[in-house]
Amino acid sequence: MPFLELFDETLDINSTENYELSVQGSPDGLSYCILDSIRNKFILLRSFEPDENKYFNATNLNDLLSKDDFLLKRYKKINIVIPSQKFTLVPSALFDPAKKEEYFNLNHNNDEGNLIVANKINDPDAYLVFSVSKSVNDLFNSFYPGVYPFHHIKPLLNHISHTRKSVHGNYIHMHVERDYFNLIIFNDNILKFCNTFIYRNISDILYFVLNVFKKFDIKQEETIYFSGLTEKYDDLSSGFSIYIRTIKFAEPSGKFTFSYVFNETELQRYLNLFSVVNCE
Repeated sequence: MPFLELFDETLDINSTENYELSVQGSPDGLSYCILDSIRNKFILLRSFEPDENKYFNATNLNDLLSKDDFLLKRYKKINIVIPSQKFTLVPSALFDPAKKEEYFNLNHNNDEGNLIVANKINDPDAYLVFSVSKSVNDLFNSFYPGVYPFHHIKPLLNHISHTRKSVHGNYIHMHVERDYFNLIIFNDNILKFCNTFIYRNISDILYFVLNVFKKFDIKQEETIYFSGLTEKYDDLSSGFSIYIRTIKFAEPSGKFTFSYVFNETELQRYLNLFSVVNCE
């Protein structure tokens, strides 16, 4: 099982009531980070991934949650992020919470054993309606009662809302998960495109993205921001560098800093996990 751990020497398991815990979990993996809310500094990151060609189920996630000392402590605040490839956006003016299943079913088929959940987002002013495994949702609720789950697009859009305001014209962001990626495009601070694509290889990603670029007349001179499972000089970023002049890796930003132990980490891989502390 691939495992990553980074922790600052000031981390104190007996001081967690001064800390904020953010956990992201799905069949693709479990990761969490701890923010020292007194110093507004991230001091711990742990990440567990299933072996190649395998996925976590609720039992695997339960084992990880129940055997990790830090995940069983009390915290000042707890955030839960559940990535899901199926979601839709509904303008706030049109949203009726009693109809969230209807909104979701306009674009997706809801798989058996899934729940439909809604998150309010501020920019754009809309509701994010998404599906989540009932077993995974129940598991998190059993460990963290009363903590409402966020879809991973909520912290991603929150991050984008702050970073794109200094950009004129197009702001393009691609977030990569294990089997799918999200492509988000703003133009002059107006959301023009937000969608998910399932992929099998890098050629699929290039094909989908370049077709969207053609539709929106996006030129080679544009900048694209990457986050998620991609890093500098990997096959994905190298492939895009042929078609897009400027590639940047999104860095978490907010009223927080990082311990020096994070200096050599590709922070864009955990952008949503770090950014969820900015969400309401």
